[in-house]
Amino acid sequence: MSDDADLGRISAFLDAQAAELGAATNTLLAYGRDLKDFAGWLARRGDGIATVSRDGIEAYLTHCADEGLARSTRARRLSAVRQLFRFGFDEGWRADNPAQTIKGPGREKRLPQTLDVAEVDRLLAAARGHGRNEAERLRNTCLVELLYATGMRVSELVSLPVAATRGDPRMILIRGKGGKERMVPLSPSARRALANWIAASEAALPDGATRARFLFPSRSREGHLTRHRFYLLIKEIALAAGVSPDLVTPHTLRHAFATHLLANGADLRSIQTLLGHADVATTEIYTHVLEDRLRNLVFDHHPLAPKGGRRD
Repeated sequence: MSDDADLGRISAFLDAQAAELGAATNTLLAYGRDLKDFAGWLARRGDGIATVSRDGIEAYLTHCADEGLARSTRARRLSAVRQLFRFGFDEGWRADNPAQTIKGPGREKRLPQTLDVAEVDRLLAAARGHGRNEAERLRNTCLVELLYATGMRVSELVSLPVAATRGDPRMILIRGKGGKERMVPLSPSARRALANWIAASEAALPDGATRARFLFPSRSREGHLTRHRFYLLIKEIALAAGVSPDLVTPHTLRHAFATHLLANGADLRSIQTLLGHADVATTEIYTHVLEDRLRNLVFDHHPLAPKGGRRD
């Protein structure tokens, strides 16, 4: 059980977080739970927040790992502990900050959820028939075709200006994060879908009206289809395609774009450029798709590989 002095220090820290930084209620509750667990562990060892050393904090983190806590949970606990000791140093009840240079467990690299080619084909087919009228069906087809053909972020897709798509382009200019621009080629099917949608939307304009600035205009405050609406739309299309909506998001199709390119021989640097990643390390997570291809390459072509034998 934590002693009253440590609980008082934690309470003072949480009050300061709420007053000075406007921390959200859920954040304060999480900090409180984490720090009370830390203080309780210290008390069982005969130690306390005012006296624990760096070695003691590291021993607590080892204890958390031994308890099987997820890496993200351990990182969050360390963050709470660091902030508590920074507060203690500033308030003067610690002459040092023993947590200042402790490194966290780091983030887990999770493999991105993706779709196989057959599932993408079903999504594209479903998009062609999804909508209340022909114009909506052409728009939905264009959205899904462009997303899979280019690997755009959903924010880049819904805010795409018409000016970037004029004249049956073989490539389109995408403005990404930080205003960085990149050129991405279009597949023939994406170009057809784009041309059909532009023709239909311009034919529907009243006489004398000018085309909207955005390729996918709407009555939203931004003037274009919102990310949220497209998120719901892709779920509807997935349901119509017989693909689990839980597996399908706009970002899933971006992952599918990268994964399928890599599986078919594209190099990481090219995929990095197409996705608009600032660092190739971000793109390297897709290398998991190479495992089967490289394994089959060895078993099919290495002179000492077993013929017709096991491949595991």
